[in-house]
Amino acid sequence: MRQNKKKTIAVIPGSEWQIPIINKIRDMGYRALVINPYINSPAFPYADGHLQADIFDEEEVLQYCRREKVDAILSEECDIAMPALAKYGKKLGCTVISEEAAHLFTDKYAMREFAVEHGFPVPEYKMCRTCEEAKKFFSCVGKKMIMKPIDSNSSRGVFTINSREDIEQHFDASLSFSHVKKAVLLERYIDGVEFTVDGIKTPDRHYTLAISEKSHFGHNNNIASELYFTCKNDVFDYDILRKINNLFVDLSSLCFGLTHAEYKYENGTFYMIEIAARGGGNLISSDIVPFLSGIDNYKYLIECSLGRVSSPEFIISDNLKERAAVLHFFETPREGGIVERIEGIGFLHDCDDITKSELYFNVGDRIEPARDDSSRIGFYIACCENKKRLEEVVKMVSERVKIVLRDI
Repeated sequence: MRQNKKKTIAVIPGSEWQIPIINKIRDMGYRALVINPYINSPAFPYADGHLQADIFDEEEVLQYCRREKVDAILSEECDIAMPALAKYGKKLGCTVISEEAAHLFTDKYAMREFAVEHGFPVPEYKMCRTCEEAKKFFSCVGKKMIMKPIDSNSSRGVFTINSREDIEQHFDASLSFSHVKKAVLLERYIDGVEFTVDGIKTPDRHYTLAISEKSHFGHNNNIASELYFTCKNDVFDYDILRKINNLFVDLSSLCFGLTHAEYKYENGTFYMIEIAARGGGNLISSDIVPFLSGIDNYKYLIECSLGRVSSPEFIISDNLKERAAVLHFFETPREGGIVERIEGIGFLHDCDDITKSELYFNVGDRIEPARDDSSRIGFYIACCENKKRLEEVVKMVSERVKIVLRDI
């Protein structure tokens, strides 16, 4: 009797953050392929096969997928891949999100327009194609603003704007990170606490699975330094935030998949900053969300990509609602310099509550303050059964783990 062919799933792209979904695909008994442009791409060794190519090279990607007879194609933790994924999936006859949904969840201007159409609160905003257009809008609003590319990721090209001179200085850099539409989004800066919200969408409804309160680096308030996850918050009403987030996704054209949103709270109102049709980066979707919710979100995403789209109820059990987690990014001491020694590495490895830690430098390397999300120097993730234990772990890390720079 002939055995059934093992299902083959292609993953785009193939950075460090796609390794968990590749591992999950293989753990489920499927064949995993990965596409990424760099010869030493981190995910290549974890896959059953790979193609070294630009994920936006449509002809090469489709040719490879057809040659390998892929049954599915998916992406995870990568905003900019979603429009390409939607296009490739349609041409390959695979189950993917629609091109309409991919556009809405990657184009920041489209998100703002959708929010206005459906009555969600938004700051004053404008899509600007020229520097002069941006300066004119800034003068009309007359308040601190944020300038960002229309469709970038990892906080690249995001600048705080306090003057027309700031726009002149940063407009071209911000514009350079817009991939499809050569424009920037200029909007009023919202002063307030920031949150991330991760969830999962079925054809029936959206479920919010994890919420974090966010902190930022002092040298750049657009780069997160810590995400602190709990089921409830003593100051902010997470039930209202869940309701807003679920409603936005339910009104959209997203049929299935993972979501990751960012909100800010100002004067009693939660404002959506942006939302993506993928899981949270830096292992939020692979590690933190399943721990807090008890839900195997990757299994659902993979099964949907294979055409097995279903509508289970994703309800978090009461016995998990005391759990807490943190994603903390290490800060560069002073203004940066040569690393003389790193203290406390053993504690990061030995503490059972710390599930993952990584430093992107060694002794003798020069480190600098982060310019965007992708240039942060390292992180750790701690997952605990309750908030009290998490606070203890965070305190111990802050006391024991030290990056010591060479005196000049």
